[in-house]
Amino acid sequence: YLRGLGNEHASESLPGALPEGRNNPARCPYGLYAEQISGTAFTAPRSEGKNLRTWMYRKKPSVTHEPFKSIEHNAELGSKLGERVIADFAPSSRDIEATPNQLRWFPRKYPEVSKMTGNRIRSTFIGGLETVCGAGSAATKDGYAIHTYACGVDMVNDCFANADGDMLIVPEKGTLDVQTELGRLEVPPGFVCVVPRGIRFRVTLPEIPQDGEENEPDADFARGYVLEVFSGHFELPDLGLIGANGLASARDFEMPTAYCDDDDAMHRARDAGEWAIVHKFLGEFFEAKQSFSPFNVVAWHGNYVPFRYDLSKFCPMNSVSFDHADPSIFTVLTVRGGSASRPGAACADFVVFPPRVNPTADTFRPPYYHRNSQTEYMGLIRGQYEAKVDGGFLPGGGMLHSCMTPHGPDAETFARASSPRACDEAGRIGDDALAFMFECDYAPRVSKRAMRGETLDENYYKVWSSLRSYFDANDRD
Repeated sequence: YLRGLGNEHASESLPGALPEGRNNPARCPYGLYAEQISGTAFTAPRSEGKNLRTWMYRKKPSVTHEPFKSIEHNAELGSKLGERVIADFAPSSRDIEATPNQLRWFPRKYPEVSKMTGNRIRSTFIGGLETVCGAGSAATKDGYAIHTYACGVDMVNDCFANADGDMLIVPEKGTLDVQTELGRLEVPPGFVCVVPRGIRFRVTLPEIPQDGEENEPDADFARGYVLEVFSGHFELPDLGLIGANGLASARDFEMPTAYCDDDDAMHRARDAGEWAIVHKFLGEFFEAKQSFSPFNVVAWHGNYVPFRYDLSKFCPMNSVSFDHADPSIFTVLTVRGGSASRPGAACADFVVFPPRVNPTADTFRPPYYHRNSQTEYMGLIRGQYEAKVDGGFLPGGGMLHSCMTPHGPDAETFARASSPRACDEAGRIGDDALAFMFECDYAPRVSKRAMRGETLDENYYKVWSSLRSYFDANDRD
């Protein structure tokens, strides 16, 4: 892997494949084609790495394909892809609705049952995507969408390109082998990866056998979360008064090295077949056929690159005396945006709650009761989240607390964390747990599928129903 988020990188799988001193000579080394992918406007400022592009040197250019055709219907699952994956959250959309309620979902089950045949269907990463909520629109390049995925089948002769935005992928179950045009990323649970807008990639599942019976109800699978941002790109947050070090370090982000499909005999054999390029554009899915592998890049250089990050390398900051710090102190990556009238607001932040020590004295240590101008979606990669011990927030599940929706610890957590002993003992938090949050500026609308699916926890509100008043006008302490 190459290291350093925001750096200019270069890689070649064949020595001398990168042109010297120029980007697109009349004849590239080895007869390769030069192709640039631009992640920002040509005139975006170079300062602070805001101008993003990468030059690829490939055997055939990506333009060499048959015309795109709309994929209107997922025949296996008996539903339209546009109903499952949403990129326009305008009020007029029939697939979404607004709700101020606290929402919680149990983990998705797999395989999914076809509405058409009743059979259990194992999906690839693309077919396993499903939107939870979002705001804004891919058409205006403003906003975000939050999805989950559940899949058990390799993408073999197909790849995926998302023209609508960057995708932050958070595995909860099962390692992903993410092969991109620029190289491969291994992404197990506890890692995250980002695939920028437009970069073609495919997902295979190295831990899951692919030769079993398709309809086995207990077939193994991979599951996780996706934060898709329509505006901007993921970058490190400013550290302000923290200083030069802490939180996520740029050196710990890893980028792939060039990997051309012809480097592997298995891929050479597959290269003779037909490839499908699945392209998401304005929330609709299209497919084009081509006779060669899209992963034919022999060398590349630039700063518009997919990457992965090991969450165990995050260096958390916290109070060492009293009071619970705001969750923004745990921000790993941010996407700038939101309204200029709301200073400090981001289109989206990716926040992680790793194992850590909390030495605060006379302090209620779990997250406080809260109403927030931002929207918070929480997921759980492993273990038990510190503020929910009722057993309903499970790895692979999710919680959504929208703008100004009250939320906070459940009744049992409050009782435990308010005891004198809990307030005075310095202790470790979440040694076996790893939770995260997508914090977003725009208030979301929720997918009707998510609101009506069997994973919705309709009793979530009851985790606070046993909270009682402890007020006593005669007992100040």
